[in-house]
Amino acid sequence: MASVSIKDVAARAGVSLGTVSNVLNRPAAVRPATRARVEAAIAELGFVPNGSARQLAAGRSRTIAYLVLDTANPFFNDVARGIEEVARTSGLSLFLCNSDQDAEREDEYLEQLAQLRVRGVLITAMDYSNPRLKGLRDQGVPVVLVDRAPDTPEDWCTVGVDDVTGGSLAISHLVEGGHRRLALVGGPGNIPQVADRHTGAVNAMVDAGLDPQDLVWIQTDALTIADGRRAGERLLGLPKRRRPSGVFCANDLLALGLLQHLIQHGVRVPEDVAIVGYDDIEYAAGAAVPLTSVAQPRLLLGRTAARLLAEESEAGTDHQHQHVVFPPELVARASTAVTRTGP
Repeated sequence: MASVSIKDVAARAGVSLGTVSNVLNRPAAVRPATRARVEAAIAELGFVPNGSARQLAAGRSRTIAYLVLDTANPFFNDVARGIEEVARTSGLSLFLCNSDQDAEREDEYLEQLAQLRVRGVLITAMDYSNPRLKGLRDQGVPVVLVDRAPDTPEDWCTVGVDDVTGGSLAISHLVEGGHRRLALVGGPGNIPQVADRHTGAVNAMVDAGLDPQDLVWIQTDALTIADGRRAGERLLGLPKRRRPSGVFCANDLLALGLLQHLIQHGVRVPEDVAIVGYDDIEYAAGAAVPLTSVAQPRLLLGRTAARLLAEESEAGTDHQHQHVVFPPELVARASTAVTRTGP
């Protein structure tokens, strides 16, 4: 059976399409007798209004999208929860897209979101210079950069954590524990957050009077547990005299994978190798050896980003862009508990 259209309702009620539209969208603008006739036709025909079509016709979609780097990472799930909390109280629906750390997939999603004419887009991107982001804004779609501290003069709303400081906190903590042979596990290096954490690690080496060239950077293809295990293989493949005693991982998933691999191969943590992660996801504290981690305010990041998006979508050209940067915090646990006295 063919679906009932707004034209069918107008024909049954003997009114124009505009009158039916007003009954659906602005009922107070229609005379009571005419409104009753249209409502009766809707009931008789079983017409169901298409909410999406109505929103698009009005140019005011009630859907926002969050394009996330990796939904397998609990950090981003917590950020999305914060976004959803604000979206629900604002009467908005949230569409979650996963780039899976793939720049091509990210580009495809941005193209689709432009076609869907969503109310606004929040993004944790592989590539913040992607011209499709500017294209969305040129269409009048607000865009908020999430988990990104501002580092360009471009006029965007941004919400993030100072990852340079976060990387410095991690390495400084290891140095304070007596570690001098240090490594950073994480990549790809073109992910802005990884690059910033590497910069912070190098800064901490310099501040401690250590040669930053001695920082072993074990780059990974992605930020996953499996990549952490592979990093563990490479770490144990180094000569013992060069093997780092302190390792900073660019996120907790890498750190958990590294921890698993080291324990499986008889390496004691933290006695032989101390590990610091990043994000302080829920699983960090519950690991076999509770994981020291640099904490980010995950829910707060999401809530703040969603509020900025809602404000910009309402204010339009009068909106004043904001750059919100939260400070990271090091949470020390058992994975770095031993203080070293030798090299």
